[in-house]
Amino acid sequence: MLKNLAATAVAACCISLAPLGAFSQTPTKTADAAKPLKIGFVYVAPLTDAGWVRQHEEGRKALQTALGKRVQTTYVEDVAEGADAERVIRDLAQQGNTLIFTPSFGYMEPTLKVAQEFPNVKFESITGYKTATNVAVANARYYEGRYLAGIVAGRMTQTHLAGYVAGFPIPEVLQGINAFTLGMRSVDPKAEVKVVWLNAWFDPTRERDAAMTLFNQNVDVVSFHTGSSAVMAAAQERGKMAIAYHSDMRSVAPDAQIAAVTHRWGDYYTARAKAVLDGSWKSGAVWGGVKEGMIRVGDFGTRVPKAVQTEVLNAQKAMAQGKLRSFQAKEAVRDNEGQVVIAKGETLSDEKILGMNWLVAGVQGKVSH
Repeated sequence: MLKNLAATAVAACCISLAPLGAFSQTPTKTADAAKPLKIGFVYVAPLTDAGWVRQHEEGRKALQTALGKRVQTTYVEDVAEGADAERVIRDLAQQGNTLIFTPSFGYMEPTLKVAQEFPNVKFESITGYKTATNVAVANARYYEGRYLAGIVAGRMTQTHLAGYVAGFPIPEVLQGINAFTLGMRSVDPKAEVKVVWLNAWFDPTRERDAAMTLFNQNVDVVSFHTGSSAVMAAAQERGKMAIAYHSDMRSVAPDAQIAAVTHRWGDYYTARAKAVLDGSWKSGAVWGGVKEGMIRVGDFGTRVPKAVQTEVLNAQKAMAQGKLRSFQAKEAVRDNEGQVVIAKGETLSDEKILGMNWLVAGVQGKVSH
């Protein structure tokens, strides 16, 4: 998860984009085949049944299943960003883990610091952007799933008003809000999206309160960019609709969930572990989305008509083929202050997407802390 607007904007200048699985050009020393590769994971929040951490845990389990006795994986959960993260990452390295995944933006600097102390350990900074000889970075185009989810919301809303419970006003979150709004308005031009900022990633009580506030303001469908399933539970309680994020959350909101944007890390984690095992691991950067299988929209609720499901799945297929892009303008796109942010016929470059600092027309809210 990203957590710093200025730092993330720098990524627009510094990140080197590469396709998934492209890191095999410079061989490294092959792992000892007689011993399992020890792999550590650090999780920024408690491990629950759904959410950001759950999807990385599913990725770890997929890696373990795929590679079996060739690997030995472990994780530490609920590790705060900063000094605690540095301590835990160092501990994992000292315990003999030679591949360490750190999936939270606030882990980037601690990861880089520890990596200097352990040059023979490979580190994977997930959502970070700074690389080193033994530090690679990876992120997902979460906004692609948001656009598709917006289509579902636009087809299902009766009030033409959606809610969005958001963590921090940084590019990753702004990308999601804007893509969701554009997707929603592609099928419901009257649609508007009301945003509530929490300035927190994981605070179930406040997440629930924010959702309830939105429902009290005529919102009938809600999305979110926070770490728990509290928004889904609130929608279930109020008889409203909701878009699940990170994970399928029908177990929490069987009636409320109309679709889910899910993150798929298993293939990436497995590929990177294989690269260490066969000696082909190298540093670099991946930014993958629907095409690479890192983002998926589905898990539709029973109230969603088959025609809408088909429409979304067809759009997802078109996106995978490069025929549909979240930030491509047939007509000029303006922000909610009236300025043109995507010119007619333009498709935003990755650099502009990475540095996004505006909210699109149709969003009720401001980019503020």
